[in-house]
Amino acid sequence: MKPFIHDDFLLTNKMAQILYHDYAKDQPIYDYHCHLDPKEIWENKRFTSIGEIWLSGDHYKWRAMRLNGVSEQYITGAAPDKEKFFQWAKTVPHTLGNPLFHWTHLELARYFDFFDLLDEGTAQNVWDSANEKLAADTFRTREIISRSNVRMIGTTDDPTDSLEYHEYLAEDNTWEPEVLPTFRPDRGIEITKNTFLPWIEKLSRVTDKEIARLDDLLDALKKRMDYFHEKGARLSDHGMGEMFFETATKSEVDAIFQKALNNKSLSMDEERKYKTFLLMFLGQAYAEKGWTMQLHIGAMRNNNKRMFEKVGADAGFDTIEDHPVAQPLAKFLDALDYTDQLPRTILYNLNPKDNFIFASLAGSYHEEGVPGKVQFGSGWWYNDQKDGMERQMTDLANIGLLSRFIGMLTDSRSFLSYTRHEYFRRILCNMIGGWVEKGEAPHDERLLGSLVKNISFENAKNYFERSNIAEVKK
Repeated sequence: MKPFIHDDFLLTNKMAQILYHDYAKDQPIYDYHCHLDPKEIWENKRFTSIGEIWLSGDHYKWRAMRLNGVSEQYITGAAPDKEKFFQWAKTVPHTLGNPLFHWTHLELARYFDFFDLLDEGTAQNVWDSANEKLAADTFRTREIISRSNVRMIGTTDDPTDSLEYHEYLAEDNTWEPEVLPTFRPDRGIEITKNTFLPWIEKLSRVTDKEIARLDDLLDALKKRMDYFHEKGARLSDHGMGEMFFETATKSEVDAIFQKALNNKSLSMDEERKYKTFLLMFLGQAYAEKGWTMQLHIGAMRNNNKRMFEKVGADAGFDTIEDHPVAQPLAKFLDALDYTDQLPRTILYNLNPKDNFIFASLAGSYHEEGVPGKVQFGSGWWYNDQKDGMERQMTDLANIGLLSRFIGMLTDSRSFLSYTRHEYFRRILCNMIGGWVEKGEAPHDERLLGSLVKNISFENAKNYFERSNIAEVKK
């Protein structure tokens, strides 16, 4: 009987099979947004077990295990890795219909040559065989990245990070993939959160500068952007529950900033004025440096207070927000564009109801000689599954130019998640092949093959190389 993961997995028509095997499969990976730890890459970490590499920090799996009634001790608790893995194995059959079922079996097939289904009965076999492979030097972090054909990795880094491991990796000429930092100043924007004042203190220390006024903060951020640029950064990233645009004078924002420094509460209006001013300042700075700005919009964080107090953030208790987004996002992009200070921008929405808003807004701003300057980013988080990816690409194709789409990213903390690029490429090829089957696209292998190759790799490479990413590592 044919295994579940086989050569034509998800490829349901002849054209899809041709496009995937001849044009998409062997393309390199530009993983321009992820949450991998550069220290683990530099040190070429060896994982102790499949339990560690699979379950440590993976809130997708944690969420599924909780939904399956698994005790927290086997999720974020102190249970041994083997017991956690066996609880995950018992959960996997219940994930049928969830992308975790596909991802799990793709990773088992591609990295561990295991083509049966994972469940309670096969768990011991997988545990033993996978751990044997992980013990070999060919399964350290760098080897996993290399065998996955990864060309570039964009990590996610706070402005106060030292970036020492990025520097070490850039100086290492024995290893080819680029590992470049991404500037993510969320803690400096979230002025009403309890992380703000400690972050300001840390920023003050790393810049050796007292931060008592708004100008001090702006100067410190400029200094850190210069530092990040020297270390190879050409991207920024922002995670926002809602989009905002509330203008104010610089003196108004300075007064708001000083209220926050004195630990005084701010009104919602004051909070939005500060956030708008700072995001405008940053957008202008990114444009000046030739960086790309990423906006992840629509996550409602830490919805379970009891569990937040117990296990912390990013643990599987975030969901989709539903704030209105069209007007504030349009005003923000337009304000930057009006003064010719709009950087290359990638827009990601967590709420799929906003697909047409994001796709149409992306097409409202352009620059001569820059195809797809503002991108409607790939299906993010709750949307990075088959239906979500197809909706995102179909909506983009209906409103914009799918041919200029820069494709997939892992957005992951796992070194085994590069199979998500394979997953995406199979879905892309099957979608286009389906158009051919229905007579909605021509049976033109040259045209369609070029489209698939570009979306799989070339578009991202060209988009980011215009920001000189390719020139960072000599």
